Amino acid sequence: MSFKIIIEPSGHEFTSKAGETILDAAERQGVVLPYGCRNGLCGSCAGNLLSGEVHYPDEQVAASLEARPDKNCLPCQAVAVSDLTVQIHEVETEKEIEVRSLTCEVMRMEPLAHDVMGIYLKLPEDQRLQFLAGQYLDFIMPDGRRRAFSIASCPSLEDEIELHIRHVDGGDFTGFVFDDLKERDILRLEGPQGNFFVRNDQPERPMIMLGGGTGFAPLKSMIENLLEQGDRREIHLYWGTRTSEEMYLDELPAGWASQHEHIHYHRAISEPVSSELAGCFKGFVHEAVIADFPDLSAHDVYMSGPPAMIDACEEMLAELGVDPENVMYDEFG
Repeated sequence: MSFKIIIEPSGHEFTSKAGETILDAAERQGVVLPYGCRNGLCGSCAGNLLSGEVHYPDEQVAASLEARPDKNCLPCQAVAVSDLTVQIHEVETEKEIEVRSLTCEVMRMEPLAHDVMGIYLKLPEDQRLQFLAGQYLDFIMPDGRRRAFSIASCPSLEDEIELHIRHVDGGDFTGFVFDDLKERDILRLEGPQGNFFVRNDQPERPMIMLGGGTGFAPLKSMIENLLEQGDRREIHLYWGTRTSEEMYLDELPAGWASQHEHIHYHRAISEPVSSELAGCFKGFVHEAVIADFPDLSAHDVYMSGPPAMIDACEEMLAELGVDPENVMYDEFG
């Protein structure tokens, strides 16, 4: 059995499945509600239950609410048992998400390419990191310096953060990652950061996504989040690298494109050799876009990658009639 949930004052409506918390149902359908610990302790998600009835499967959470006002509601724990109306302020911009400092454990490490490491971090049992798909986090080094990396995982992944870290010659932190970091090590991070995330004010507009190298990471987070929410706006994903070996998760976006007719995957290789993948554009990623789209005025554009790629793309977009307000980017300095 499903129930209709209305969030006030926005008026957004969504449905919950049997046994599903209000927060889980909202996330599944693209409604972003605030939360902190996600276990009913911090109260960051609390709202007012204006109508309807909820159930708290966790007896300790239910007992703790007995001392609170009758109309208090914790969406991270509450399960609807009727249609509901809940008063709660939705998250609409990155500024409404709390930036948090956390320690995390390296759960596993996976070489994705000769110079790209997949790092999977486990958050503390009682902590969660709320973020918008596309944002990044800072690692805090022992001397206080920071190193920023985009989050590659989907926001709904409960207690795991996925990162794609490219080795940079002479880079202190990336050298440490490749040479010294090991599973079960503890790292300190702060996040989320940045204003690179999907805008939903014009959901009918098709999207062009351009990633250079590990700039694929935040785009992966965005696309997985859109798929999870059932968003079916058209997406053209362009991934550019120097060689096919640097396209470290090629089978993943290829799978999206084969399973979802609204997703189109394009590869661009700037330094091709005879053994390159068939069907790759030979040249820079922005040149691949120009070859396919002489006019982009009807599209929203999301791009992430090194400064040279971003600069080239910005010049291209101006020539193709894109309004700067419809361009979002994350520059990997």
